[in-house]
Amino acid sequence: METKMLDGSQIEEAADIIKKGGLVAVPTETVYGLAADALNGDAVKKIFAAKGRPADNPLIVHIAELSQIYSLVREFPEKARILAERFWPGPLTIILPKSELIPDEVSAGLDTVAVRFPSNKLAQALIKRSSPLAAPSANLSGSPSPTSAGHVYDDMNGRIDAIIDGGSCEVGVESTVITLAADPPRLLRPGGITLEQLRAAVGEVVLDDAVMNPLKNGEQAASPGMKYKHYSPKADIVLIKGASSDFVDYVNLHKGENIAALCYENEVDRLELPVIVMGEENDYVQQANRLFAALRAADEKGFKTVYAHCPKPEGIGLAVYNRIIRAAGFEVTDLEK
Repeated sequence: METKMLDGSQIEEAADIIKKGGLVAVPTETVYGLAADALNGDAVKKIFAAKGRPADNPLIVHIAELSQIYSLVREFPEKARILAERFWPGPLTIILPKSELIPDEVSAGLDTVAVRFPSNKLAQALIKRSSPLAAPSANLSGSPSPTSAGHVYDDMNGRIDAIIDGGSCEVGVESTVITLAADPPRLLRPGGITLEQLRAAVGEVVLDDAVMNPLKNGEQAASPGMKYKHYSPKADIVLIKGASSDFVDYVNLHKGENIAALCYENEVDRLELPVIVMGEENDYVQQANRLFAALRAADEKGFKTVYAHCPKPEGIGLAVYNRIIRAAGFEVTDLEK
C-alpha cells in the first residue's frame, strides 16, 4: 500500500477514502488520529491491524457537531450536557451507554462508547464530509503517540491510505477521558482538561485507580490508554522521582554510552550526559506539548536508556505523569526514599 501525503486542500480526497472503508491519519489538537468510518465495523478492524492494537482496547468516536452524538448514545444526561457546553469542541472524551449504531469493534465489546468533539478544523472538516470517525492515535500500538505528520509517516507508511499534514498538535497528549456510565463520574485518562476543571463543572469526579497504577489482572480497559505499558519508545525509560539537585546527582553517577537524560530546562547545564528537554519544570502545558516528541527523539538518537525526571501529578502535569509512568512500565526510582 502506498501512503499518500495530503494537505488541508485535499479533504475531499481524504473523505472519499473514509467513505470507501479506508484509513486516514488526521491531525487533532491533541495528537494525530488514525481514522476510519466509526459506523463501519470492517473499516474499524483495519485500524487494529494497521496499529497492531489489541482488539480489547476500545476506540474513541469523533464528531463535528453536537447533534451527531444523539444517535450514537442511548442517553445524554445533564452532566454530559454541561461538560459538552463547557469543553467541546476540545480535548475531552465522554463515555456514555452506546446505541445500536456503534459496532462492537469500536467499543471492544463494552456497552459504552467514548465520544469527543475535536477543535481542530481539519478534523472537523473530514468528519463533516464523511462520517463520525473512530480514531485512536496514529502510531504503532504501545509506542509514543504522534504529534506531527512526520511521526505518523515513520510508523504508518505503507500501512494506511493517507496522512493529512496539519502541522504540529497544540496539546500534545491525548484527550481527557471521563465516564458518565458510573456514579459518581470517573476520570479514566487525564489530558488537557484537568480533574480540577471537571470537578468545577459537574461536582464529584473520582480519579480512577488505573490513572496512577496498572490495570488489575483480568480487568478490561474501559478507555484507551489504560493498558499496562504504553506510549513507550524502544529505549528503556528509567523514571526518577526527586528534587532537581538529587535527580542531577543521581543521573550523573549513571552516565555512560547510549544513555541520556529526559530533563527540565534548568537541569541541562548541570548534567554530564546527552539531554532531551521536555520543558520548564513548572510549565505542565509545555511538558505535555513536548513529551511524545521527546520520547521519539530518544530512539532517533539511538539511546538505549533514558533517565527521566518524574513530573508532578497536578493539573495538566497529571496527564504527563500518566503517560510517562506507563512508558516506564510503572517502575519508579524514588530518591526521597
